[in-house]
Amino acid sequence: MKFNCDRNELFEVISNVSRAVSPKSTLAALEGILLRAQSGRLYLSGYDLDMGMSASIEANVAEEGEIVLTAKLFVDMIRRMAGERVSIESDAKLLTEIKCGLTEFTILGIPSEEFPELPAVTGDEGFSLPQNMLKSMIDQTLFAIATNDTKPVHTGSLFEMDDNELSVVSVDGFRLALRREKLAGAGEASFVVPGKTLSEISKLLDGESDELVEVSHSRKHIIFQVSGYAVVSRLLEGEFLDYKAAIPPAEGTVVTVSKRALIESVERTSLLISDRLKSPLRVKFDGECIKMSCSTAIGKAYDELTCKIEGPPVEMGFNNRYLLDALRASDCDEVRLVINGPLSPMKMLPPDGENFLFLVLPVRLKAE
Repeated sequence: MKFNCDRNELFEVISNVSRAVSPKSTLAALEGILLRAQSGRLYLSGYDLDMGMSASIEANVAEEGEIVLTAKLFVDMIRRMAGERVSIESDAKLLTEIKCGLTEFTILGIPSEEFPELPAVTGDEGFSLPQNMLKSMIDQTLFAIATNDTKPVHTGSLFEMDDNELSVVSVDGFRLALRREKLAGAGEASFVVPGKTLSEISKLLDGESDELVEVSHSRKHIIFQVSGYAVVSRLLEGEFLDYKAAIPPAEGTVVTVSKRALIESVERTSLLISDRLKSPLRVKFDGECIKMSCSTAIGKAYDELTCKIEGPPVEMGFNNRYLLDALRASDCDEVRLVINGPLSPMKMLPPDGENFLFLVLPVRLKAE
């Protein structure tokens, strides 16, 4: 194999593809990037058996071939090289020369036959949506994905399509995040995509672009085509929470408040709370203001801010971090908080409509 290509283009692609590479594996090829030089292009792939990513760039190919190079070392080499073009040549014994400017490395490659084949997604089930819409839907629900494996299906987000609408739902036992968008021509489907896959896809997506992302799925796998990258992932199996039943139906107290002001108030009051000094945030919705306080071993904090309240006063306790995560994920200047009582989950919604809905479970307060 022998080719040369643009250093910056190569570095950008291997930096992204390396995120699908296994950091530690008993199989050396899984810690590497597969390079295949063919027909004037260089194809690059990484795969950790759960998620795979592939892309290609233009290259001057003198001799076709393929090899696997250790990802971390390869990325570090290309990052530190000074020059515009990189030339890579490997011989029959897999000894690989990497040259750029006056810098030259010689490393031993791994046979390409040891690299596992990326799963193919067959069938015509799929849909497309703009990059900015998908990025917004992922970013607004990622925070509520479970991080422990007590129920592996909850370490991903549920994608549910029904009646020309796409819903993305995440739950972790303490909170729920739901984001809805109209999606013309979407058939009925339901599958759970791992949180790690969604996190990596979000990094590839451009929040300002309305270029389409093509999504195809089968019973066990899904593939996203994003800006020249193909990201394939296994789907999570299991019974996802019946989220519709978890959302409280009735409305008691409705609070409309500035998102920025509420975040700042929670942050101020939480200064006394840490992993060592735990305390619920005591939040009282009363009259025209929100009164917030907490008490830990080192002291007490109190803050209040004005808002609009409709309904009876109510006092609740919250985990400060869960409250902040939900507030930061909302993409509007004002939020609507819907409360059914001190022990019922609080709904967080946009001022109008329900294109996102976050549920934050309250913490039981001790009597003062």
